[in-house]
Order: sequence, then structure tokens, then C-alpha cells
Amino acid sequence: MSAPDFWEDKDRAQQTVAELSICKNLLEPFFALEGNVEDFEVLLELIDEEDGSAEMLAEGNETVETLFGELERLEIVSFLSGEFDSSNAYITLKPGSGGTESCDWAAMLFRMYSRWVERRGFVGDIMELQSGEVAGIKSATLYVKGDFAYGYLAAERGVHRLVRLSPFDSSNRRHTSFAALDVVPEIPDDVEVEIDEKDLRVDTYRSSGAGGQHVNVTDSAVRLTHLPTGIACACQNERSQHQNKATALRMLRSKLYELQLAERQAAQDAEIGPREDNAFGSQIRSYVLHPYKMVKDLRTNEETSDTNGVLDGDLDAFIEAYLRKSGK
Repeated sequence: MSAPDFWEDKDRAQQTVAELSICKNLLEPFFALEGNVEDFEVLLELIDEEDGSAEMLAEGNETVETLFGELERLEIVSFLSGEFDSSNAYITLKPGSGGTESCDWAAMLFRMYSRWVERRGFVGDIMELQSGEVAGIKSATLYVKGDFAYGYLAAERGVHRLVRLSPFDSSNRRHTSFAALDVVPEIPDDVEVEIDEKDLRVDTYRSSGAGGQHVNVTDSAVRLTHLPTGIACACQNERSQHQNKATALRMLRSKLYELQLAERQAAQDAEIGPREDNAFGSQIRSYVLHPYKMVKDLRTNEETSDTNGVLDGDLDAFIEAYLRKSGK
């Protein structure tokens, strides 16, 4: 970075700066913990030499808890060693069986992950959002920018099940709804993914949902469909059709690359993960709001009764439990 010509290639320079940021985020906590352990060893010597006062013993116990917390955070990061775990991510939510109920549930999940992104200090940009006919959303794609965004969010890929008293049922009966979350990493430009323009269908439409002043003014939103695979990607948040197409193409590259990996590996590995049916019996996690309150991950048995906290984005316990169990 100190080279005189470092910024002549802007794209390469920005990539180097991003790599440096990831290295710092890995190494600085390690060196800080190392220093804290050395300080603790000094405290232990003082306690031993002076036969430890109650205050010193209390300080020692508090320091131990802090050190273990720091060590656990480092351990979680150590699991994120996959090829693209440090990358940004695209998450897509789609309702499953359940009609309006599932559309509303997909919207609740979209808010939940948006809040998680804020809690982590990441940045989330809405790439595409289609509102449901009555309520909720038909589909939504969020671009998440942050260190190890994909590594963390890959733990959330799958079908999510909601049980609650329906606000759309005049008889106030209990309903079960499903929505599926898909996650793909943002693929670097130097990764080769061949896309023939002849294999693409380009559809333009008017943007919908909340947005800037350009939304609902022109047919600037773009949906790209890769005809050989049926994979579709859409973007509506940019200010021009050209920009939306370029962003949708980046998403499509990521999804096609993921598909190529899956095809090369008959048994899909943990990086890709299986795609489940968006219906009963295939869920990775259940969110029960009635007759009791409980969120339980069926892969790790991690659970909590704090449903409001989870739906407000408090997902770290579930993500960490999955990473530990998968030994990623």
C-alpha cells in the first residue's frame, strides 16, 4: 500500500484495502486477548503473593469471565474459513405454502434480518422487493456488506416456520406459515463465470415498495432470467435501468457460480448446503408465538423463549450454535 503507484489501479487497491481490513479484524482481537492474558497472569501472581483480598479475588473472577467471552468470539471467527466466508452476501426471502400468511411471515423475516444487519454494524441494501397482493412480500433480496457476512448468514439458509394466531383470520385461529431464506456470497470479479447474453431474458418493470424519488416513476427495475437454469435475479434500487442490470448481473454470477460448485460435487458440501422444500417438515427453525413462546433451531436444539428479541434481530446465539456444531 505504500507503493507510489498503489492507487493507479483503483479496483485492485480497494480490494487490497478490504483484505487488510479483514486481516486486522482477525489479528487485532487476538493480540488484544494475548495482552489481557498476560495482565491476568500478573494479577494471579499478586493474589498469590498477597494471599488475595476479597476485592482482588472478585477482580480475578470478573477478568476470567471476560477472557472466556473474548476467546469464544475468536473461536467463532476461526470457523469461518470457507473460500467465500469473508465475502459480502445476497440473501433472498420467499414465502412458502400459506398464502397471505406466508407473505406476511416473509416480511417479518426480512425485518428480522435487516435488524440483525444493523446490530452487527453491517450495511444492508435492498436490491429487490415485491409486495404481496394483500400483505407482506412475494420476494425480497438484501445485499449485506460486512466482514464475514456470508460466513455468518450461510447458517441461516433454509426454511423458517411460524406458528401464531392469524391476524388475517376473522375467527382468530392458529396458522402455520413458511418462508425460505437463500444465501449466496458475492463473487469477486476475478472468478470466471461464463454467461452468454443469448441465454439471458431481460424484463423491465416499474419499481415497487419504499425507495427514493426514482421509485415508481420509470420502468427502471430489471429482472434477469438465465434460461438454461431458470435462475432469476432482480434489482430495483439503482437510479437507472443500466445500473440495475449491472447489479442483477453480479447477483446472477454469484448464483451461477454456486450452481457450478454444486454440479461438480455430487454430495453438496457445507459451503453450498441443501435446498429444502418450502413447506412442512423441511424447516430448520420454528418460531412459535401461540400457545406458548419459543424459537427453536431443529439442527442444533438451540432455543429461547425471547421471541420478541429474536424477531428484532437477536440471532447470534443461533448462528454461533450452528457454526460450532457444523465445525465449519
